[in-house]
Amino acid sequence: VLGIAGTGADNRTVLLTGLAGLLSGALSMGAGEFISVRSQRELLAASTMGSAHVEAYPHLDVNANELALVYRARGMSPEQAQAHAKRQLLAWPNVDAPPASAARHELVGSGLSAALSSFAFFATGAAVPVLPFLLGSTGVVALVIASILVGAALMLTGAIVGVLSGAAPLPRALRQLAVGAGAAAVTYGLGSLFGATLG
Repeated sequence: VLGIAGTGADNRTVLLTGLAGLLSGALSMGAGEFISVRSQRELLAASTMGSAHVEAYPHLDVNANELALVYRARGMSPEQAQAHAKRQLLAWPNVDAPPASAARHELVGSGLSAALSSFAFFATGAAVPVLPFLLGSTGVVALVIASILVGAALMLTGAIVGVLSGAAPLPRALRQLAVGAGAAAVTYGLGSLFGATLG
């Protein structure tokens, strides 16, 4: 939003660009999160023994080295494969216990819920600088209001992160504000430069 405003574009152009960026960014984040979670679940499923493996395992003459070769063929590093094979062999006597994969899948979560959450959070954050333009403010007034709203949102986010991580909220809030303000200043400067060059 600040980059387009820096080019000297009119209020309508800034608003449409901001809304387009909001939707495209939120959809991109949601799609990326969905693919990431689904891929992680598939990798977990590929590295976990299923029911067929459980039934066949007692009849196999296999040791940790041979099992490690199987995991290496699936793409694990030699160290990871060896460690995973040892864990599987040590866990084998307790085959009646619920498979660990269920808990691991629960920790990873659902791809759809992760995508929706990512979409909602990104859209909420991206809507903050667009609000003044959406409500009819124009020019410098809209930019000042947008900057204040974004600064407040950044400080609130930083303070929440500080509280959740057990650190002092004020330094985290100020750090978040400084990083965001720096990025906004660079974006506005580039927009002004492009506007002057192309205009």
